[in-house]
Amino acid sequence: MDYKLRINSVIQDVEKILFDLNDFIHDNPEIGNHEFRAVDKITSLLKSYGFSIQKNVSGLPTAFIASFNNHKKTNTALTIGLICEFDALEGMGHGCGHNLQPPSIIGAAIAITKVCSDLNYKLKVIGTPAEETTSGKIPMQKEGIFKNLDLALMMHGGDRTTVDVKSLAINKIDFEYSGVPSHAAVSPELGRSALDGVMMLFNGIEYLREHVTPDVRMHGIITNGGQAVNIVPEYASAQFSIRAEKRKNLNEVLDRVYKIAKGAALATETQVQIKTLKQMESKVNVQSLNDVLLRNAREVGASQISPPREKTGSTDFSLVTHDVPGACLRTAFVPFNTPNHTIAWVKAGKTPEAYNAIRIASKALSYTIIEFLTDNVLRSRIKSEFDKAQKEV
Repeated sequence: MDYKLRINSVIQDVEKILFDLNDFIHDNPEIGNHEFRAVDKITSLLKSYGFSIQKNVSGLPTAFIASFNNHKKTNTALTIGLICEFDALEGMGHGCGHNLQPPSIIGAAIAITKVCSDLNYKLKVIGTPAEETTSGKIPMQKEGIFKNLDLALMMHGGDRTTVDVKSLAINKIDFEYSGVPSHAAVSPELGRSALDGVMMLFNGIEYLREHVTPDVRMHGIITNGGQAVNIVPEYASAQFSIRAEKRKNLNEVLDRVYKIAKGAALATETQVQIKTLKQMESKVNVQSLNDVLLRNAREVGASQISPPREKTGSTDFSLVTHDVPGACLRTAFVPFNTPNHTIAWVKAGKTPEAYNAIRIASKALSYTIIEFLTDNVLRSRIKSEFDKAQKEV
């Protein structure tokens, strides 16, 4: 049976439905944890193709799992997870291309359910909200949502077609300084400036940059610098993201950052409270899976195929890769070197290039699932690489 030819036919038959879904999500942007219209549209479509729907997953109002079971023997069925995001950027819309993800994932899901009736599998489409803000995959991973998968795949729009081989572990941290207010002209000596504590925090981190490895990233903003220039600030705050390729290295850097924060408070006679807002891990890379996914993208005619990015940020999809072999296909729909989180990406969201990216990703993901389900040697190699890579991050 030529699964791939049949996949192509199915995706061609449903592509108008996929493009309409893309346009709806693009034209109705919703920020993280408020993607209600998108989720209703996505889950209604999946339900019409025979998927059972579970909403409010992990207590998140816009998280869902859509399940399709084609298992002949329950204890031997492989479980495939297709992960999608759908949140927009506040004030901008879909400047990160998340409108492309649900139609691409659903295209692959429909193709597999239509073509693979003879295979033993379970398929889950997992909707993960708020990637840009609170990162819905964090509580979902803590609850074990991804643990029962044998494979997890995702797509993301891009300025090139490639796969990610790494991402940076990250801690996003709030630093809140409390001081003593006083009149800045009449009695400044009676005050203790919380803003001084924040400024010393920034200066200390600047000096730390000389003593960290090249992969470390430390970037922050002042979120509150006081209320008036003639008052010694009683309260000031800052927020930093600290990143590194390996968690062990990141933890060592974090320890020094916390010492700097406490030292700044000691030096300025203020108090500091440190709160971790978000923590994510670096990607567990399975190169053989990446190779199959990119080869399939090439086979279905993907454009702008490129080596993996040397510079990368952080993603909550990396948490999924700690539980299960996973890969994300970045699919070109804008010109090379067009930065995301820009209006250029918003404007490209309903173009022929965007529709082709959906078509390409749907096919490449489907092809990869077929190979995983039917090739025992490939499955064994992926599992072996994953077990080894897990120990190295």
